[in-house]
Amino acid sequence: MNFFEDWVELDLNPIISFSSTSKILYTNCEAQFLLNRIKPKELYDIALQYAPKSFGAETSYIDLTIQNYTFYAITVTYENEDEIHIKLYKSAMVKKESKLNIKNINSTNIFTLVDLAISTNKIKTDTLYTKNYDPSIPEFKLDASLFIKTLNQIFEAFSGSTDIYCSILLKIGEYIKIEGKKYSLIAVEIISNKKARKELLQYKEDCSFILTCEENKVIIDLPLIT
Repeated sequence: MNFFEDWVELDLNPIISFSSTSKILYTNCEAQFLLNRIKPKELYDIALQYAPKSFGAETSYIDLTIQNYTFYAITVTYENEDEIHIKLYKSAMVKKESKLNIKNINSTNIFTLVDLAISTNKIKTDTLYTKNYDPSIPEFKLDASLFIKTLNQIFEAFSGSTDIYCSILLKIGEYIKIEGKKYSLIAVEIISNKKARKELLQYKEDCSFILTCEENKVIIDLPLIT
């Protein structure tokens, strides 16, 4: 790739190119994360909604929320009838201002908690668990009891799966603002080969983390409070 291709690939804003039939022709790295949370056809329809009336480019200022992402602007451009290109501009705060309750939480090793939940649930099933942890993540403050309870609910929601993938990673370029202070985000992703039974997940908006549930993936976003 040349310099400009590298620059687009590393852009923290999603950039996507579609064919006239809504087929994806190109996505940068950030767009791939977004496409894990929304169907391509929905983004294609958004592109058509904000496209200029004639060939060229047009930027519109919007207030668009997709899952936990918030976008403040969109640029749509096309030079022929075969391709259309879209760039979404993330708000300075990617996650919406949240009412997370970070009182009375203690420093904990998150890897130990996830391993404990996995060990507990492995006893009851033949599920194969695969783990991918970022060892650079330090101990940080969270509600260990509620976190373990939620993990057990997630594994129960995926009951009957043959494979479950668990990752713990630092989210690059994303943070949450709580009481005026910015915190990086740690993501615990649980992915299964089976659809989640979402009704088994009990989540309160005022707890110490954010829970996002998709068809076969559940993500717990936790503020990195050390």
